[in-house]
Amino acid sequence: MSPLISRVPGLPNAFRMDLPDLQTTGQLAALLAPWLAPGDLVALRGDLGAGKTAFARALVRVLADDPQLEVPSPTFSVLVGYEFARVKVVHADLYRVEDPDELDELGWDELSADSIVIVEWPDRAAERLAADRLIIEFDLAPDLGPEGRRAILSGSGEFIERLDRLHVSELLIDASGFGAAERRYMQGDASSRSYARLVLPDRSAVLMNAPRRPDGPPIRRGLPYSRLAHLAEDVRAFVAVARGLRAQGFSAPQIYAADLDRGLLVIEDLGDGGILGGSPPEPIKERYEVAAEVLAALHTRALPHVLHIAPQSEYVLPVYGVEAFLIELELMLDWYLPFRNVRADAVVRDEFLMLWRNALSPVLNEPQTWVLRDYHSPNLIWLPQREGLQRMGLIDFQDAVLGPAAYDLASLAQDARVDIPENLELHLVGHYVAQRREVDPTFDARAFTHLYALMGAQRATKILGIFTRLHQRDGKPQYLRHLPRVRRYLARCLGHQELGSLRMWYEAVLPSKDLQT
Repeated sequence: MSPLISRVPGLPNAFRMDLPDLQTTGQLAALLAPWLAPGDLVALRGDLGAGKTAFARALVRVLADDPQLEVPSPTFSVLVGYEFARVKVVHADLYRVEDPDELDELGWDELSADSIVIVEWPDRAAERLAADRLIIEFDLAPDLGPEGRRAILSGSGEFIERLDRLHVSELLIDASGFGAAERRYMQGDASSRSYARLVLPDRSAVLMNAPRRPDGPPIRRGLPYSRLAHLAEDVRAFVAVARGLRAQGFSAPQIYAADLDRGLLVIEDLGDGGILGGSPPEPIKERYEVAAEVLAALHTRALPHVLHIAPQSEYVLPVYGVEAFLIELELMLDWYLPFRNVRADAVVRDEFLMLWRNALSPVLNEPQTWVLRDYHSPNLIWLPQREGLQRMGLIDFQDAVLGPAAYDLASLAQDARVDIPENLELHLVGHYVAQRREVDPTFDARAFTHLYALMGAQRATKILGIFTRLHQRDGKPQYLRHLPRVRRYLARCLGHQELGSLRMWYEAVLPSKDLQT
């Protein structure tokens, strides 16, 4: 089986895909969707009847995750806008545009700034098109059948490299045995990673596209935020932790094929089963209990600090120390407080950091274990066909570090994306403690609950900053709806008797309603 797309001989930056019918046109849309992001422009060229509109409809439906979505032709309206959960999309047909200046009256610049823009007859826009763009030329192809079309893909600017990555990913998929699979677009997360499901009649896999994280500006000691907070820079961390978890008997994805340098993986598909149920989604108590049991089992083991990626290739887990905690906490000062119209001068900042540095001192004496760091409902997959602790599938752990056991339990029992009732939270903490005491009767529950409240407060503070940044910097306002929940978690944690000094700072600085439980 050859890859779906192939290079065009004599044109090093052009690729070809044969489209014998509408189904394969939809397959091309599913193939491309994970590689598109807000601000991208897809220029569709070809004669009347060449298949531009059919492809545009297919791509809009894939991005909407709705195969039945009504997608009218914009021939007369020129522009049709959509606002989906992941992204905004603009579908434009410029056939009737005679002068590029007409686009000003239609609000072209405003609409296209933070949307994926799909343009038929793009040449009518002349220089108004973005310099970085994906170009798809459609031609009739009678040799492929009565509905046959052929698509030639090329790019300008940064899309040249992105198309090359796409082609390499298709070679990797083919080598892994999933070349014949149907590509299905998967909604991504808050990161720059993208995913596609590869579906065969009897099995499936997931393509993870995770390009190396570019370093941001240096903010301290010449290092960017990602280095200071120990965020994974490439897929080597994911591969190492996945193999480490599997070696311990837990359900992390198997790695079927990998291009480590490019950040492309074909991995086991653990499915869509989650630990939430109902509408609106609510925690399923029994599944949360299993998730807590997985943590307790992990934390009772002597775990290696050096993980294997491949023969003669190792990954050293970084230590989640006080400096990393503090740089995360500063996100609230830098993003959330200005968003709430609170001014934090140098004195306020210094007091905040001093209080937190003192509060975090017990962490230095804690035994270090694996902290998966985003151990919450979006990253926990229910696998009812498996037994015991293997029923809990684990994903999105590439930022794992060595740190205090309480952190991941706080992540689970104070889920930023779903309400965890306080009685369920207390039950989960008690269930975890009981599991630990079965193995070690001397396990100190009182000290652990102090660290749990401390880690919960640190995590909630950090998330207030992260979710505000996602809104203000990255144009993702959907994260704002979680802020009231995170504030309630923060208030719960600060109610712990040993966090009194921190609580006084928050009460003095934050608006009073921000700490109402």
